[in-house]
This record gives sequence, structure tokens and C-alpha cells, in this order.
Amino acid sequence: MKIDGGQVIAVGIDLVEIARIRSAHQKHGAAFLDKIFTPTEQAYCLAKANPYPSLAARFAAKEAMSKALGTGIGEDFMLTSLSVHSLETGEPVPVLDAKAQASIQRKGATKVLLSLTHTDDLAQAFVVLVRETI
Repeated sequence: MKIDGGQVIAVGIDLVEIARIRSAHQKHGAAFLDKIFTPTEQAYCLAKANPYPSLAARFAAKEAMSKALGTGIGEDFMLTSLSVHSLETGEPVPVLDAKAQASIQRKGATKVLLSLTHTDDLAQAFVVLVRETI
């Protein structure tokens, strides 16, 4: 599928119950956060009065990315391979480690588009891998 300035290579989507993330954090504490979220993600989310919608959206982003890559979670793409940063406008910015970057290149993509959303109960992420054209 072609889009203005590029071609869609793959998509991934995931939906997470916010209560599941809250429960895992309350049960396992910092060990849970460290296994799944980068220090940047933790700092951003834990600064909020209610960090769980933002944590759940970032967890969904990691799952959606693994689906777009077709790798699942494992050696080529770990949960911390994607760190979701936020611009001042709130726009999510995907930051990838070297292994994830290599996986994207193998797929033939040059750019990652990411959208996050949540309600009181659910968080969702949508990832699009794009090959940009010049």
C-alpha cells in the first residue's frame, strides 16, 4: 500500500487492560517496571498522578511493534527494545535499540509511525512500518 512519500511495509496493533498493568506493578514493584520499561519511560509515566494509562499504552506499543516486525517478543525484539518518548505536544516518539533497528531494516522499512490512545480501562497502540521514498 502506498502513502504520500512512502510505502506501508507492516502494521501492528495491541490493546491492554490498564488494570492488568496496575496489578502487575503493585505485585512485583520496580522489578516489573525494569523488565518492561526503559528508565525514560518510567520517569515520564511515574511523574503522572495516575501512571497506569501511560504505562499500559507503552506496553501496548511494544506488543504492537513486535507484531509489525513479525518477531514477537524474544531475542530480536525485547520489551525494552522500544522506548516511547513524548514530545511537549504529547506526540509519542518511538526510539529503538540496535536490534530493533536491524529488524526494521530487514523488513525493508525506514520509519516507524506510532499512535497511542486510552480510556479509563483500556490502552491501545498502533504501529506502522513505512519505507520512505525520496
